[in-house]
Amino acid sequence: MGKLREKLVRKQAFRWLSLLLAAILVVGLGIRSPLAAPKVTETLWDTYGVPHIFAKDGTEAFQAFGRSQMQSHGNLILRLYGQARGRASEYWGEKYLESDRWVRTMGVPDRAQQWYAAQNPDFRRHLDAFAAGVNAYAREHPDSIDDRVEVVLPITGVDLLAHVQRVLHFTFMVDPEVVAELAEPESKSSRTPRTFSYGSNAWAIAPSHSASGNAMLLANPHLPWSDLFLWYEAQIKAPGIDAYGATLVGVPVLAIAFNDRLGWAHTVNTHDGWDAYQLTLADGGYRFDGQIRPWESETQTIKVKQADGTLRAEKLTVKRSIHGPIVAEKDGKAIALRVVGLDRSGVLQQWWDMARATNLAEFETVLSRLQLPMFTVMYADDKGHIMHLFNGQVPVRDRGDYEYWEGLIPGDTSATLWTTIHPYRDLPRTIDPPSGWLQNTNDPPWTTTFPSPLDPDDYPPYMAPRGPMDFRAQRSVRMLSEDKSISLAEMVKSKHSTRMELSDRLLDDLIPLAQKQDNPRIRRAVRVLKSWDRQANANSRGAVLFAFWFDEMDFPTAFATPWNENSPRTTPDGLADPQTALSALDRAAVKVEAMYSKLDVPWGEVFRLRYGDVDLPANGGSGELGIFRVVDSVPDADGKFKAIAGDSYVAAIQFSRPVKAMALNSYGNSSQADSPYVGDRLQLFDRQQLHPVWRSRQEILAHRSAASP
Repeated sequence: MGKLREKLVRKQAFRWLSLLLAAILVVGLGIRSPLAAPKVTETLWDTYGVPHIFAKDGTEAFQAFGRSQMQSHGNLILRLYGQARGRASEYWGEKYLESDRWVRTMGVPDRAQQWYAAQNPDFRRHLDAFAAGVNAYAREHPDSIDDRVEVVLPITGVDLLAHVQRVLHFTFMVDPEVVAELAEPESKSSRTPRTFSYGSNAWAIAPSHSASGNAMLLANPHLPWSDLFLWYEAQIKAPGIDAYGATLVGVPVLAIAFNDRLGWAHTVNTHDGWDAYQLTLADGGYRFDGQIRPWESETQTIKVKQADGTLRAEKLTVKRSIHGPIVAEKDGKAIALRVVGLDRSGVLQQWWDMARATNLAEFETVLSRLQLPMFTVMYADDKGHIMHLFNGQVPVRDRGDYEYWEGLIPGDTSATLWTTIHPYRDLPRTIDPPSGWLQNTNDPPWTTTFPSPLDPDDYPPYMAPRGPMDFRAQRSVRMLSEDKSISLAEMVKSKHSTRMELSDRLLDDLIPLAQKQDNPRIRRAVRVLKSWDRQANANSRGAVLFAFWFDEMDFPTAFATPWNENSPRTTPDGLADPQTALSALDRAAVKVEAMYSKLDVPWGEVFRLRYGDVDLPANGGSGELGIFRVVDSVPDADGKFKAIAGDSYVAAIQFSRPVKAMALNSYGNSSQADSPYVGDRLQLFDRQQLHPVWRSRQEILAHRSAASP
């Protein structure tokens, strides 16, 4: 027994010695190796200005994310938070007065307080941590913050919720310009036409349609390259989350993201989450169900900073009916807005939890909360599942189709007043279709794939319009359906396609007509169009002429065959009036020759990428032309056109083991004037390239930015 006990003691001592030596070895390696997990939260910056946050816990991840966003976009973020408070004119003067009126009339500041109180304690701490990170960065780097925006500091978690409300509910969902046109339709002709739209492309490709046998996802929002629309690319890693993606500047969570298991993209969907009700004024109130109801009314004071620094007081009376706030009164009538989701405060936590999901069931459980007021969700995962969800808070209405609810709604009866939204199960959704692919380019859900698994007749007629399917969507479907085995590289190449679907639809009619004309200018023009590659690449000759001809035509009435939902991929088609088309071509040729001295001027000479100090030949163009790579441009001072919107953040992901991903934030990951990342990625954008996504510490340290703090 004594020898046995001695042997056991020696064995136990050896085991403890082994464990001790192993521990010493691990500690020693950790001290020597820069790849060891940090004991404190740290942010590593890669060569593209992307912050990679490695945090001890979720709260520290939020604080680091706040600091990172401030380093990259500090001046912009503080201005946006000031606008979301409804105090921008107090801070910066008269030009922000309309913004303040809109924000306050919509009740954003007060509702943000209510939303903050409604957060669960853990997530409220996360929001406070992000705000603390913003404040700490500003305090520690005062020279990097413009004196004019310092007045907004300190910010709080309430500011984050006010900002996300202003962005989602009262910019994307309720467009102030659309409201203005409804309120004053006679002024529409005097308004400057908008040169961009809120749009996106998104693809999900199943293993059956993928060359690698893995599901793939393409995320590609198209938004303006300025203001609250800027995307911010980042990685956030903490216990329970390791997500890479992007969010709109000032938003404290990733809005488009992927992890090792799954990912999602968003597009602006054909969702109607608000309505304008026309009320009849009577005796200091309005008529409703045969009675006269009084307004809910309050008077607020907006302080407006004057040129001499003094403040002028501006009174704002906010009236509300049972429908919502009043935005116009005229000729005995008033218009009230009713907006979904204002009682749902969990949008930020929903995005956070989407990034923490590990499979489709978990992801759908999070989606079914319906806290996100709108946006298509395009999904793919490592198990090969793909999904397209027409996501949104859709009011339950008892009448009318989509077009009906787009107009002014009679507000004198409770019969038109909706009070509930459709549950998750009612929303159009497609999972793992036989085609092996899903797409959305802001078209209705019925054209997400072919053959379509969704029948519009199975849904309320107000859920989404039945068409039309525009040319960008048709181009998207053509590329997906014609390639039966798509690789990641091929998906990226297709994403950068500049081919004009509209040219394929019309040139076969236009060219023979033009070749028969005696007009020498038309004959020169047709020679250019005939030799054109039908793309909008920088060296494409003929694209400028075709685009000018498009502007001279009156579409969609110019088509011989209008769009038909029974032939959604091949209509509209043909020219209704050949002579009108020829006259338009002649006018276009006159303009192109006058402006650029030749009809075959290369696209990139006319359309430019001008951002910060960068000036490069552009490629890509308007989605109205059926171009998948969207770049929206406006005339510049020298007669050229400058890109102001379109392809923004792009991510192409293959859910293999390990995940393969490439991305690009087109205009760079910073808006601070002294940052090296303002416009630095436009060279890649110009070459139609994405950069590799680095997610491991080893990869990031091998590609660490020389400008890292």
